[in-house]
Order: sequence, then C-alpha cells, then structure tokens
Amino acid sequence: MNNYKLLPALISILQTRNLTESARQLNVTQSAMSKTLTQIRDAFHDKIVVREANQFILTRKGEELKAQLPALMLTLDNLYLPYSMEPKRCQRTFTLASSDYVAQAVLPSICCDIAIDAPHASVEYQLWHKDKLTELAEMSLDLVSTITEVVPENLHGQMMAEDQLVVVFRNTHPLAIHTESAREISVADYTNAKHVLISGGGDKDSPVERALSAMGEQRNIFATVPFFQSAIELLLKTDTVLTTPLHIAADFAQNYDLQIRPLPLDIKPHHYYLLWHTKHHQDPEHQWFRALCYPLFKSHLERTIEQGMKLLHANK
Repeated sequence: MNNYKLLPALISILQTRNLTESARQLNVTQSAMSKTLTQIRDAFHDKIVVREANQFILTRKGEELKAQLPALMLTLDNLYLPYSMEPKRCQRTFTLASSDYVAQAVLPSICCDIAIDAPHASVEYQLWHKDKLTELAEMSLDLVSTITEVVPENLHGQMMAEDQLVVVFRNTHPLAIHTESAREISVADYTNAKHVLISGGGDKDSPVERALSAMGEQRNIFATVPFFQSAIELLLKTDTVLTTPLHIAADFAQNYDLQIRPLPLDIKPHHYYLLWHTKHHQDPEHQWFRALCYPLFKSHLERTIEQGMKLLHANK
C-alpha cells in the first residue's frame, strides 16, 4: 500500500532542494529528513533529487512530481472542506414518498418553490406504504411523509401534526339524514354501511380493523381503490362511506358536497412525521430540501386540520 504520509515531505524537498530547509519547515531533525528521503526514493523507485556540488538537482521523475503534486494535494485538501449548498447550482434529483393525496395537495407547492430557488434540481415522487419504514436504508429515498408512532433506529424525523380519523359520505347519503339530529353515527351505522378502502394507505392493517376485531365486528367492504381521488368520486356517486384522516376529509369537503362525522370508535390520534435515513442527515443538499419541504407539509396539515375541526363542531 502506498505511503501517502511521505507526500508533504516530498513536496518540501522538491521545492527547497535542501534537506536542512525542509527539516526546518516540517519541524523535524535533518537526520529524520534524510531517512524520509530514503523512504521516498524506495517508494518511487527513483532518486528524486541528486546531489550536484553543493546543491540538489531534480531527476526527471522529480520534475514530473514537482509539477503534479501541488494540484493533487490541493484536491485532497479540498475533500476536507465543508460543502456549501448553492441552490441555484444544484442539479440533484430529490426523491420524496408519501400518499397520492400528498402528491395532489402538497407536491405542487414543493415543486413551485424548487423551480424558483433551485431551477436545475428536480423531484421524483413515489407512492409510499408505511410498512416500508424499516427498509428505508436500502431505498433511494430522500424524504418520507408518513404516519408512525415509533421512529425506527437510524431514522431522523420531525413530527408535523397530530390528526384523527373521521367518517366521510355525500350529503344525500342516508346517514346524513339519519344522523341529522344526533350528528354522530353509531357503531352499528358504521359497520352496516358500505365502505370504500384505499389500498395505497395500507388501510387493511389499520387501527380501525383492530378496534372492530376486538369488538367482534368488521366493516362491510364495498370497494377498494388505489387513490384518494377515486375514493371521493365513489362517495359522490354511491351511498358509501370513507374512513380517512380529518385533514384529508376537510380538504375534500371544501370542494365537494361531503359531510364529516366523528369515528364511532375509540382510536387514539395518529402522528404525521417527515422522516429520512441517518445517511442523509448531514448532507447539505438534503438539509436544504427537507428545510424546504417541512414547513409546506406542516402548514398544510395545520390549516386543513383546523378546517376539519370547524366542520366537526358545526355538525354538533
């Protein structure tokens, strides 16, 4: 293996052509410098410097090294410099994963800010399943927006908001009339209703299923679809219900004739996190990207949750 520790001494000898001066520069004895020169000659299989009268002259190899080494050492030194993130020059493709709802509701704002601040950067969006968290180290993802109660080892995260599950259906659904005075649906109403599930959200393993199972109940599944928008279209055209986070229900209720009711099950609130693997934690470009994304996620969640709470209270 090459001994790179010899290079500072070699550069000094090539520049000074004087062992005494090189020893002084490197704060070693002249005897130590002589031994180092012997090691250098052995390593390069060349004399490097040759005594001529009262001075040293460089061999052909020595001349080549004198020309090449300063630039090489500068390159090596630059490896230790902290990287300065300049968004205008960034050409990275950032990868972000979450639900199709986030792709519709938050991703456009993220892309808009990137287009302004880092016009040469780009974004690749992937659909996410929460069961993949433990595999994040092997995945080429920069950020994940997801629900989790525990942040796995080697992941970093920022909690964005706390939310709850609610039930959504169209204004002309029988439950809208049935619950007009009570403003809440019963467990029987809930289990007897026709449910739409969103497969992309891992709903089959949700706390709803566990809570119903503990009661000896189960949902009547009418349709399973991959995307939130398709689920909403089903709600608008059929007497079906959807169990979804309050902020998503509130967002869609702003644009469609939908009603929101509390979930008739005792399920604790869930937490939304923005997560990344520790391998990215000190990457300046990654730090810039997550600093851009986090406030956009958080503000959207806070705004829509507030809207949802107003709708829920209005129904009481």
